[in-house]
Formats: sequence, structure tokens, C-alpha cells
Amino acid sequence: MKPRQLFFGSLIFALAFTARASDSTSSWPQWRGPMATGVADLGANPPVEWSETKNVKWKVTIPGDGDSTPIVWGDRVFILAAAPAGGKADTETPSIAQQFKVICYDRPSGKILWQKVAREEVPHEGHQQNNTYASASPMTDGKYVIAFFGSRGLYCYDLEGNLKWQKDFGKMKTRNGFGEGASAALSGDIVVVPWDSEGEDFVVALDKATGKELWRQKRDEATGWTTPLIVDVGGKKQVVLNATKKVRSYDLLTGQEIWQCGGQTVNAIPTPVTANGIIYVTSGFRGSALQAIRLGKTGDLTGTDAVLWSHDKNTPYVPSPLLVDNFLYVVSGNDAILSCFDAKTGQPQFERERLEGLYSIYASPVAAKGRVYVLGREGDCAVLKEGPKLEILAKNKLDDKMDASPALVGKEIFLRGHHNLYCISEK
Repeated sequence: MKPRQLFFGSLIFALAFTARASDSTSSWPQWRGPMATGVADLGANPPVEWSETKNVKWKVTIPGDGDSTPIVWGDRVFILAAAPAGGKADTETPSIAQQFKVICYDRPSGKILWQKVAREEVPHEGHQQNNTYASASPMTDGKYVIAFFGSRGLYCYDLEGNLKWQKDFGKMKTRNGFGEGASAALSGDIVVVPWDSEGEDFVVALDKATGKELWRQKRDEATGWTTPLIVDVGGKKQVVLNATKKVRSYDLLTGQEIWQCGGQTVNAIPTPVTANGIIYVTSGFRGSALQAIRLGKTGDLTGTDAVLWSHDKNTPYVPSPLLVDNFLYVVSGNDAILSCFDAKTGQPQFERERLEGLYSIYASPVAAKGRVYVLGREGDCAVLKEGPKLEILAKNKLDDKMDASPALVGKEIFLRGHHNLYCISEK
């Protein structure tokens, strides 16, 4: 090849590589978004208004049930689902074999590119009526897609649907047979899996490429439905895991416990959020708890000055908090009642503001382009102006019921309903 041809060939390759790399900066690679705060990338500008007849780019029926959030990378959208083998309708009792699926959609069209049955088996226990057999969300780094089905195993696929490895952790026994729901977490080359149950409890780390177990740390907790948050503290990463008895942090590389802090309620479900060296931990069943904990200290932080501020009213049961700029948003229980705090001081910006037209909420609020999106279980979504006052920009309605959290990517919103997957985009 001549030098001039070599130069232009290298230039074209570099531009193509840059285009592919840019997919990673316009993605929703895990259920709480790029930074695990519920906030989209800076370039995202999704629609404010939509309905069944307005700004629906595509709507497709999902071949199975699930509450997992869609994840997006480049031109691909991934979800997890569980469907009765043989197409039978009953999915709430454990007497029917279920197919546990990983599904990949074409982002421009909504067409299924591939779907894989990770496992088919009769579940050893059922689930609470508001839960499903596929409540955990997948995650991706642009090379691998990690799918966690709890007692049905952890699976690693490439983006073409080829299985790279799988791992089984046994059968989890949940409180009152409510079912499972915690997602795994991915950071760099390490996958972290939480396993809080009515039996043996642990948190375990595995090598992303091989599935090799790197460390396992025993825990003493009740059944948990929270997802680990991996944070950088002074150049070292910690795994923070919310729970009923204690919030605990572990060294990502070794599994050694770094700190713990009491003060949460029973059934601590929400995943923490973090910014500026502070982590915000919430729970809201049989009580209310919101703690702002300064990162960087070790040991038992309960009652110490590491807890910068706390709040004991109107905190979420299922939905995780949203942290955008210096505003910390939380719903009250599972109700459409919203509060907003100054994240640094804990000063309320507004409290117990009802979102008219919305009722129950399971999905976690998300944000993009100075807007906050709060999705209700009946398919209603309130779009708010980010800021210290409650200002509603729009109220939107779709026909499907929705418990999965939205994904905001570029100029699109991906909404996973009980029956359908929507791509919302201005035409």
C-alpha cells in the first residue's frame, strides 16, 4: 500500500473507531444510567411529550414478563424476560417451567436481533404479585452483556448473543416467598453479585471475561432486593451495598469490609447514589431513612460525623433516589409524592408535593437536559423542570402498566411495560 493510501486508510479506521467509541458516551449501560445516578449523558435530549399516538418511534410486544430496565449500547437494546415454557399464561406460581431469556433489539427499528434462553426450569419458589422472575436488569460494557437471573444463574454473552460463560450460586430462599430482584453490578473487569436471603448471605466478585470467582465475603442480613453501587474513593473502588441491618462497603479488589453504618429501615431496597465524595442511602418500609455519608472513613460510622445529615420522613420504599446537580429527589414510599433536598446540606427544597395524575410508583426517577422524569405504574409520566421548585412541564400517558425504570439515551426514551417495549422519539 502506498503511503498516501496508508494514511487515508488509517484515518478512516481512526474515524470509524472514534464513532464506535462514541457509543459508550451515549448509552444506558446499567439500570441507573451511565454514572449510576439516574442521570443521562450530557448530550441527551429526550422528548418532553408523548402518547400512544405521538412520538412513539416503535412499540413491540415483549415475549415474556419482567421488570428489568432496558439497557442501551450503540444500536442495540437489551432486556431480560421470563416466559412460561410452552406459552402457558401463569407466571406467578412455581409449578410451571419458565424460560429465562436475554433479548437483543435493533434500536432503530425495534426488531429482535437475537434472543437466548439462558435456562429453562421450574422455579423452586414463587414471587410476590408485584414481582416477576426477571426483575434484575442486565448491564454491558460494549463488549459483553451480563445477565443475572438470581437462582437461575449469571450469564455472560457477547453482543452477538454467543455465551461466553455462566455461573450458578444455588437456590435463594426469600422472605415470605416474595421472590428475587437485586441486579448485579459491573465495574472495569469485575462483576459483583449480591446474595442476601433467608439462608446463607454473601457478596461475590467475578472476573468479567472468564467468570472466575475473585473473592467472596460472608454477610449477615435478611432478604435483600438492592443493587450494589461501585464508587471511587481516593482512587480505589468500593462496593457499597444497602441492607436492613447495615449499609456496608467493601474493597472491590479484595472484598475486605471498609466501613459499615446502621440506620436504615427493614427491606432496604433502593440503590444508593453518590457525588462529590458523599453517598446517599435511603429506605422506606416500616419507617423512613435518608442518610448522607461522607466517603473516605473506615470502621463503624453509625452515629459519627461521617453521617453529614439525615432525614426520617417521606423516603422511598422501592424507587431509588435521583441525584442531579445538587438536587436529591426521592418519592414517598411507593406513592406519587415527591421531595427534593439540597444534596450538600439536606435542606428541603420542597417536600411531599403530590404529582397529580400519578398514583403508585415502582420505577426510579431519571433526568436529562434539565428535566426530571417520574414514571407511574399505570403508564403515566410527569416531566418536571429540574430545580428547587416543583414545576411540571408535561404529563404523558401510555396504555401499558410500567414498573421498570426508564432509559434515556440521545433523543430517545426506552420504556419497558408489562407487555410492550416502547421507543419514544420526536419524529
